[in-house]
Amino acid sequence: MTTIATIVGARPQFIKCAPVSRELRKTFDEILIHTGQHYDYNMSQAFFDELNIPEPDFNLEIGSGNHGEQTGKILIELEKVLLQIKPDLVLIYGDTNSTMAGALVAAKLQIPVAHVEAGLRSFNRKMPEEINRIVADSLSNYLFTPTQTAVNHLLNEGYRDQIHLVGDVMYDAFLYNIRIAEKSEKLKQLAVRSKQYYLATVHRPQNTDDPKILSALLHSLEELNLPTLFPIHPRTRNLMKQFGIMVNNPQLRLIEPVGYLDMLALEKHARLILTDSGGVQKEAYFAGVPCLVLRPETEWVELVEHGWAKLIPNLRDFQRIPTEIANFVDFHRQNTCIFGDGNASRKIAEILGLYDPSKNDHIL
Repeated sequence: MTTIATIVGARPQFIKCAPVSRELRKTFDEILIHTGQHYDYNMSQAFFDELNIPEPDFNLEIGSGNHGEQTGKILIELEKVLLQIKPDLVLIYGDTNSTMAGALVAAKLQIPVAHVEAGLRSFNRKMPEEINRIVADSLSNYLFTPTQTAVNHLLNEGYRDQIHLVGDVMYDAFLYNIRIAEKSEKLKQLAVRSKQYYLATVHRPQNTDDPKILSALLHSLEELNLPTLFPIHPRTRNLMKQFGIMVNNPQLRLIEPVGYLDMLALEKHARLILTDSGGVQKEAYFAGVPCLVLRPETEWVELVEHGWAKLIPNLRDFQRIPTEIANFVDFHRQNTCIFGDGNASRKIAEILGLYDPSKNDHIL
């Protein structure tokens, strides 16, 4: 039986791997490797528990650190594991340091690589995620793309036979879990009513590492006309404490990170979502909720083109967030099918099922 080593390390990857692992395990021997890039319970183990993801066969327990330090540790420990288990193929997701490290180690060991969510580009190389995407795609033998835009990016960069347009596995996960999420008690626990609150998430360095920017963003969120729920990322909380930034308006409610199912419920019932997360942008669209993207660019340009998302680029624009919400929340949008038919995971398993590890023509 063909052995696939799946590498995950961060919240979005846990969500993506759940539906894919269900399909892979019908045909393949899957070995799950958790790098430990996200190690907080609410950012890691809670997702394994909720999504019924099999317990990792290996947990590298890397933890946090600067990008070079974290990536280096993953490279060292991951190589040891791959040399031990000798998989036929390595499967990676998204654009984290775990993604890039997985591609590098596998390529060095001449193990073929499959990249789920390939072809995304923000065209901003100041973002670590952009570097990770480019490196991962360049080393991958299978490029599983979520959208035609991603396909076009790869074609423009010279890729051809490796590209497979399968749709978005996060959409698979959303469709599978949304009915379960509707049973969530989170709205009741937080004493909020459907469509009577905003939901915000902030974690990217461009919004958090400069105290002036972070303070201005939080102040804008305090000024909104409805309560704003803010599940606060551990990194953002630590920086607020380091900078001495306080939230003084009870309209902005800082809450602990929530599990995936509770987050789906909060997204579905929000009046509008504000985020710098790529995954939350998509989940907002899946839930039919407009989204203000707290970034100057997005990998998911289709959301902007179809009127589901709007960019809030910089510090000056943060001051206009209340006005932007008023103008954007009731904007008429078309119901479109941007991210496939909800069967991306099955398509990935079927394509990988054609791979013959006894042949050597997969080596780059």
